[in-house]
Amino acid sequence: MPTPEQSPEPSVPATTSDREIETLAEFDEVVAARDTLAGHRVQAVDLTDRTTRLLATDVEGAIFLGCPMDERAAAEVRARGALVFPPVPGLPFDPYRGRLYAPAELFEGLSFEGGYAATPDARAYEWFQRTKTDGDVFASMLRAVHDDSVSDALDELLVGARVVGVMGGHAMARGTEAYAGAARLGRTLARAGLTVATGGGPGAMEAANLGAYAAPFADPMLDDALQLLAKSPSFTPSITDWADAAFAVRERWPGGGPSVGIPTWFYGHEPPNAFAEHIAKYFANATREDGLLARSNAGVIFLPGAAGTVQEIFDNATPNYYESRGEPTPMVLVGRAHWTERLPTWPLLQALARERSMEDRIALVDTADEAGEAIERLGRSLGQAPVKSDR
Repeated sequence: MPTPEQSPEPSVPATTSDREIETLAEFDEVVAARDTLAGHRVQAVDLTDRTTRLLATDVEGAIFLGCPMDERAAAEVRARGALVFPPVPGLPFDPYRGRLYAPAELFEGLSFEGGYAATPDARAYEWFQRTKTDGDVFASMLRAVHDDSVSDALDELLVGARVVGVMGGHAMARGTEAYAGAARLGRTLARAGLTVATGGGPGAMEAANLGAYAAPFADPMLDDALQLLAKSPSFTPSITDWADAAFAVRERWPGGGPSVGIPTWFYGHEPPNAFAEHIAKYFANATREDGLLARSNAGVIFLPGAAGTVQEIFDNATPNYYESRGEPTPMVLVGRAHWTERLPTWPLLQALARERSMEDRIALVDTADEAGEAIERLGRSLGQAPVKSDR
């Protein structure tokens, strides 16, 4: 495996969360206030215009992760006790990134010739397809570093948040009542002060993120947005048209409410949706799945879906069954016929929960409009605030 160019072994502080520098403004603030970068981690910050400050600042024990800088400055900081992991050229993503993705970043270039295929999101998927089975340890290392950086940024974002996961299938089309119900659910949860987190893709996931985006606006905005989106009901056959419709909604109603999408390039044929303000996109689907469910500390709502949603139900049920993450969190399945007849998951979940502490934390409801009330009811014993329907 490659090793960074380095000088003698730096000292490593016991804790580093308060020593991470992820923007140029943070870099300037720390240098001005402390006149030292000792022990700090500078993550994906372009320092090409900060050579003078770098050469005048104590850098013993500092670590620079993917920071562009003048060659003279890089050589000097290495000589004075810092580790320098230089940027990796030719990648369609930054493995050392310090922030989550934004929709505009992943879809940059969507409106240009080439459409979605020319965007960073599509190019990252193409890189992943080329490298995922080639056995190159360097490529696998880059994916791992990227995913860990994303997890770090996600944890920083969600400190103190009450997060409700909303899971469901990508096939749920815009223009359907099911999609509208999922959007109303996202709006209800967001207005109750909860952070909506989804798998970040199309269908039910997009609908829930859309609802959270609509939360600050008067109710008619969501109805109007649903009508506009219905003109491009699915990401097939054209991801470009589908995404264009979403950005048209964002442009007409700027400044919507935040939510989180956690998609994966493993399922790269499913694009991320543009309504999740913060996007934690992973290469490793297992890391993404477990992380999404583990961070849903206020419970998870499962809208109708297929194999992926079934997997998520039992991925969530297992730690609730064993209480490996502490007290079981609420699980609400939406769609009685879907989960008892088409994919009879509910009877098995009931059987697992019987005589366990999770037994009174599971519920089955008919519609998405009932799910918010169910999360409130199941969460009362966790001391959670009430969730009121905005139907």
